[in-house]
Amino acid sequence: MSQREIDRLDMIQRVLRKELKGVEAAKLLHLSPRHVKRLKRTVEKHGTKGLIHGNRGKPSNRQIPKEEREKIVILLKEKYPDFKPTHASEKLACVHKIRRDPKTVRRIMIAEGLWKERRGRTKGTHRSWRARKERFGEMQQFDGSYHHWFEDRGGTGEVCLLLSIDDATGIITKAEFAEHEGVFPVFAFWKEYLLVHGKPRTIYLDKFSTYKMNQKVAVENHETRTQFQRAMESLQIEDISAHSPEAKGRVERVFETLQDRLVKEMRLAGINTREEGNCYLEETFLPWFNRRYVVEATASGDLHQPLMLKEKNRLDSIFSRHTERTVGNDFTVSFNKAWYQLVKGQPATICKKDKVTVEERLDGSIHIRLRGKSLNHEILPKRPKRASQTIPWVLPAMPNQPGALESVRRPAPDHPWRQPILKSALSTYRSH
Repeated sequence: MSQREIDRLDMIQRVLRKELKGVEAAKLLHLSPRHVKRLKRTVEKHGTKGLIHGNRGKPSNRQIPKEEREKIVILLKEKYPDFKPTHASEKLACVHKIRRDPKTVRRIMIAEGLWKERRGRTKGTHRSWRARKERFGEMQQFDGSYHHWFEDRGGTGEVCLLLSIDDATGIITKAEFAEHEGVFPVFAFWKEYLLVHGKPRTIYLDKFSTYKMNQKVAVENHETRTQFQRAMESLQIEDISAHSPEAKGRVERVFETLQDRLVKEMRLAGINTREEGNCYLEETFLPWFNRRYVVEATASGDLHQPLMLKEKNRLDSIFSRHTERTVGNDFTVSFNKAWYQLVKGQPATICKKDKVTVEERLDGSIHIRLRGKSLNHEILPKRPKRASQTIPWVLPAMPNQPGALESVRRPAPDHPWRQPILKSALSTYRSH
C-alpha cells in the first residue's frame, strides 16, 4: 500500500470506530463526504484490500501485444541500436508501419539497455531568451560544424557542414558539406545563397578567424577587417558577432540534432561522399526537416532583398580574396610567387608605385584592379636564377678531412693591400 492509502485506511477505521465523523474525515483527507461513505462501505465489505486499486499488479489492458513488442526489439537491435527514441519511433512508423508513441519506444529501449534515462539538468546561471526576429530574412544564423558526418566511410574523416538557419522561422535556408570553414568555401556558400534567396538583413555568426579578427591590434583599430567583413560591407549586409555559443543557440541546437539524425539517415541511404551528401541534403533531407520543424513567423513578409544587376555582375569580384600590391618601376606586380606584367593598353592610367588590388577568385583566376577598373596583364615566366659566383679564396681545410681543398690563396706580405697596415705598424714601433 502507498502512504496515501495507509493514511486513508487509518481515517476510515477511526470513522468505523466512531472516533471521527464522516464529515471530519472528509475534511482531513481533502475528500468529499460522499466519497468517504463509499470508502467506508468498501472497507466494511472487503477489508484493507478494498482501498487498493483492483488493477494493481495486473498487466495493462493497453499493453503492446507480445509478438509486436518482440518485433520492435529485433528491429531496434538490428537497424536502430544507436537511434534516439523519437527518431526510432519515426523510422518504425515510416519504414515498418509500426506506429507507437515515442514514450512507448523509449520504455522498450530502456528495458533492453538501448537507452539510458537522462538525469535532470542542474540549474546554472539564469539566461533570458532572446525573442525571435519577426520576419523571414531579417536574420540568418550561420556557422560551420566539423564532424564525422559520413562515419569515415570511404576515408572521408572529419567534414565541415556549413549551415544557415532563419532566425524567425527556424527554416534551414542552405546547408552544404565543405572541406573546411575557410574563406573560399564560405564565399562559395554565400554566393549561391544570394543568387537563390537574395540579401538578408543581418548575419549572426561567431568570432572564428574567417569572420572576425580577434587580435588586440584589430580590436583597437576598427578599420581592420577580414575578407568576409569586407564582402558583407560591400553588399550592405550587417554581420553581427556573437560573444558566446548560447547567443546563437538556434544554429547550435540544429547542429546537435543533425549530428544525431542526419548521420544516421545518410547511413541508411548509403551516402558516402560530400557530393552525394550535398545532393541528399538539397533533395531529400532539408525539405523534410523544414516541414517538420518550421515555426510560424510573428509577421508575414520576406525581408530578403533581391540582387540588382550591378551587384550580380560584381559577385565574382566581391567574393574573392583581395590583396594589395605595389606596381613596380617596370610595371610589374608580384603575387604568390608569380610576376604579372601590366600591358600597354589599359582602361585606367597607371603610375609607378600605384597601389593595386589583386583578386584571387573562386575559379582560381587572378584579376588586378585599380580604381574599380580591371587591368590587362600577362603572366611572366619565372625569373632566371643568378649564376653562382666563384669564390677567390676559401677557408683552410681541416686536417684529415676527406675531399678538403689543398691550398688557400693569401695576399703576399708586400701586397698593396697590406701597405697601410705595415706603415702604421712601423711608425708605432719607431715611437717606442
